[in-house]
Amino acid sequence: MNTKIIVIVILCLAAALIGGCLWLSSRPAVPKTYTQTVQTGGEIEAKYLQNGAYEVSYKEASVLQPYKKYEIWYPSALETKNEKYPVVIFCNGTGVKASKYTMVLEHLASWGFIVMATEEEYSWNGFSAEMSLRFAMKMNGQAQLANWESNPFFGKVDLERIGVSGHSQGGVGAINAATDIKHASMIKAVFAASPTWPDLAAAIEWDYDASKLTVPTLLLAATGNTDSSTISPLNGLQKIYNSIPDSTAKLMFRRNDGDHGDMLYFVDGYMTAFFMWQLQDDEEAAQAFAGENAEILSNRYYQDIEKNR
Repeated sequence: MNTKIIVIVILCLAAALIGGCLWLSSRPAVPKTYTQTVQTGGEIEAKYLQNGAYEVSYKEASVLQPYKKYEIWYPSALETKNEKYPVVIFCNGTGVKASKYTMVLEHLASWGFIVMATEEEYSWNGFSAEMSLRFAMKMNGQAQLANWESNPFFGKVDLERIGVSGHSQGGVGAINAATDIKHASMIKAVFAASPTWPDLAAAIEWDYDASKLTVPTLLLAATGNTDSSTISPLNGLQKIYNSIPDSTAKLMFRRNDGDHGDMLYFVDGYMTAFFMWQLQDDEEAAQAFAGENAEILSNRYYQDIEKNR
C-alpha cells in the first residue's frame, strides 16, 4: 500500500478514536439500573452481575497529580473486621473519569474488593495505576495518613492479590500496568475491555507489549461498529491475544449486542467473576471460563471465543 495512503488511514482511525471517546465522555457512562437491564446468557454471568453481599463505603484522598485524587470503594465490614481484602485498580478510558461510572466500582466492591480509581484521562501508560499501587501500600503499611483522620485500611490490604482492569485507552493502561511500571510484578490478573488495538495504539504513541504478560488475562470487545471498525476490531483483539505467551492463561471473546461504550458495564458480570476466580479463588466463578464446559462457550451473547485453559 502507498505510504501516503497508510498515513491517511492511520489519521482517520485516530480521528475516529478521538471522536468516539469524546462522544462517550459527553454522555452518562453507566446507567444506574444496569444490573437490572443488562442481558445475561448464563447463570454464572447473571449471579455476578448482581450486587454481592457486602455493603460498600467510600473514601478519597486528594493528590498533586493530574488525576486529582484516589477514589476508593470498599466493603464496609473492612472497618471492623481483622481481615485482608484483595484490590482491583481501574484504568479509565479517554475522557471517562472514575466519577462517571461509580456504579461499576461500587458493584465490584460489594463482592469483597478494595476498588481503586482516579480521575485520570490519559491512563494508557499505567502511571496512575502505578501511583494507586503505591498508595495501596501506604494504606496497608501506615496507621496514619496525612489525607485522613484515621486509616481503616491499615494492615487490611492484601498486597498479594491485586488485579487491574481497564477500558479502551485504559485497556492499554491495564496491560502496561502489568508489564511496564515499577511495581508491575504486584499485578496478578488483567482485565482489558475494548483495548485500543496495537496498530492504532502505536500510531498515536500509546505503545504496549502484550507479549510481556505473565498473569491471567481476559480480553473483551464488542461487535458493534465503533469497536469492530476502529478501536478494537476482531483482528486487533486476536493480535493482542496471539502475542500473549501460551504459558500465560489467556481468554478473549466479543459481546455481540453492544458497542464500545457499552463494554464499561455490559461485561460486568464476567469481569466480577474473573476477579473472583483469580483473586478470591472462587471455584464457581472459575466455571464461567475454565475447562471444556465453561459457561462462556454456550453463552449466546458472546462469540469469537478463544482460551487456552
